[in-house]
Amino acid sequence: MPDHLSADDMLAEIKAQPHNLDSLFTETDHMIRDALTPKQILSLHRVFTTGCGDSHHAPLCSELAFESIAGLPCEPMTAMEMARYAADYIPVPFPDDPLVVGISVSGSVARTAEAVAKARERGALTLALTGNPAGALAKAAERIAQIRLPELPKAPGTTSFAANLVALYLLAIRLGEVRDRFHQTEANRLRDELRGVIQAMEATIQAVDARAEELAQAFKDEPEFVFTGHGPNFGSALFSAAKVIEASGASAWGQNTEEWAHLQYFCKRPQTPTFVIAPPGSGYSRAVELVPIMKRIGRQVIAIVDQGDTAIAPLADAVLPVASSVREAFSPLLYTLAGELLAAYHSKATGEPPFRDFSGVYAPEKEGGNFIYAEE
Repeated sequence: MPDHLSADDMLAEIKAQPHNLDSLFTETDHMIRDALTPKQILSLHRVFTTGCGDSHHAPLCSELAFESIAGLPCEPMTAMEMARYAADYIPVPFPDDPLVVGISVSGSVARTAEAVAKARERGALTLALTGNPAGALAKAAERIAQIRLPELPKAPGTTSFAANLVALYLLAIRLGEVRDRFHQTEANRLRDELRGVIQAMEATIQAVDARAEELAQAFKDEPEFVFTGHGPNFGSALFSAAKVIEASGASAWGQNTEEWAHLQYFCKRPQTPTFVIAPPGSGYSRAVELVPIMKRIGRQVIAIVDQGDTAIAPLADAVLPVASSVREAFSPLLYTLAGELLAAYHSKATGEPPFRDFSGVYAPEKEGGNFIYAEE
């Protein structure tokens, strides 16, 4: 858990992400290529991904990449569900199949280590995606891919989330390459495309920064926020809401675009700021249908959309534009930035310290043999 993290610390880390991720890219790619043998990859018919908090949101954001690029069914699952329920029933039709990927930057999250250990006992091939090769998760897994994050003075969970996303995308590319879904030339083109998305983060930060600060000030007395998203950006909605909760302590919901119409539509505060995360893609048309309904019942609609959007942006009260077109499978890298910046600026506008300044509350102590640890 961060020690006296400030809003300015959080902003500095968000804005440093493009440089940090770009500098990590080649090493992360090599780590992923070495994580599994070709024989293990060729044995796979299914992938499970698991973690807690941000380390669960990243798997949700990468599900489409595994299915559309690797060509493998993928099921993101919280560590609790995997550890206490699914692990006992995972089908293991062949040796080294399915693959269970556990994600934890700290490597000390008890439920994630438990989930991977149980999946391994069941006979699944297990991979730890972690920053700590000596942690509980690494010890539980058969294989390890270490994510070497840069030295960061604080830890608002933005660089780590994005680094996990990049690693998961690279893993999807590697699985597709070895399984002969595309030639190595195409695999390298996909890697270059992904690196281009990282480089486009800088332009998106510049495009939304000032407007995010203005909105945070305007919304400083708002008690709650809603973020909607679909496909890989349902994870973006959950992650964005999580950053608001962590940064300023305001109540925030992350919701699937369609499910908003069945739940948050009925919330009694008509003016609730509602952020619509809607890149071009399969679910975009449903967001287009719902924005007029949000407006009709009084919601303040903030569109997080492509900079060239012509259907949602004109209807929104405010627009936080994404400054580059990107394939939907990789889009969370860009479409989470607006929520991160809004969260940090909301902390600053309200004077509320990130993480409620709970320094030292969550310590890596042992209790009954289990690590009591909140850091992801």
